[in-house]
This record gives sequence, structure tokens and C-alpha cells, in this order.
Amino acid sequence: MEIRPMTITDYPGVYELWTSSAGMGLNNLDDSEEGIGRFLDRNPTTCFVATEEREIAGAIIAGHDGRRGYIYHTAVAEQYKRQGIGRKLAESALKALSEEGINKVALLVFNSNDGAKKFWEKLGFTARTPEEGDDVVYYNKALANITRIDT
Repeated sequence: MEIRPMTITDYPGVYELWTSSAGMGLNNLDDSEEGIGRFLDRNPTTCFVATEEREIAGAIIAGHDGRRGYIYHTAVAEQYKRQGIGRKLAESALKALSEEGINKVALLVFNSNDGAKKFWEKLGFTARTPEEGDDVVYYNKALANITRIDT
């Protein structure tokens, strides 16, 4: 199993993975080849794929705006789950974001996706308690010691 930076040539396999994974929230613009190409141009070091003999086994799309990091899509193919691939992908993305000076990372998980919620919590992400009727849960994680200043 190899974890390496994602390139646009990985898009067909990554898109196939996304569309075969339950709990993904995709759309025809942001998640098109053109949309992901723009994202990779802006975030060339923070998106990763896991490959097994040239097959896409997993992928993570992460980036930042210079201030905060965001994880958008994380998926592992069914036959490769429970092998630590998701953890390795997440750790790779978090390390890359930290190396770019990002101190805090956020992500959204569908409230109905219990497996994803448990996964991110095991990696140290904290959930903001969703309100009644919310369909997503907001998670964040500090990558450095942060002192909160509320006014």
C-alpha cells in the first residue's frame, strides 16, 4: 500500500471511489474533474491517495485558506477498510497542513454517518453538538496549542 499526493490523473479512480462510498456529499460542480483540478492547483501538497497495485484504495481531499485547514472528502474502498488506510490518509493530510503553518482543521460529517463520526473522534477531533434537525456535525482539531480569546 502506498500513500502519495493526489494528482488530477487520479481523478477517475477517486471519483469512482466517492460514488461507491456511502455517506459522501458530492455535487456536479465542485467535485467535477475541473473543480477538483482547481482545488489541487491551490492545494498540491495536502490531498492524498492510497494505492494498491495502481488501484485507488482510498483518498482524502484537504486544503486551507491560509488560516484554517479543511477536510472535504475522505473515503476508503470497502475491501480495504479496517486496515488503517483512513488513519494514514488523515495523518498525511494533517501533517501536510501543519507543515504549511495551519494550526486548526475543520470538517463536516453527515449526522447519520456514525462510522465517520467515530473515525474522526478517534483521531482527536471534537464535535460541536448538532442542534435538533441538523443533518451535519461540525468537527475541529487543533494542530498546535491555541489559546482562545472570546470578547
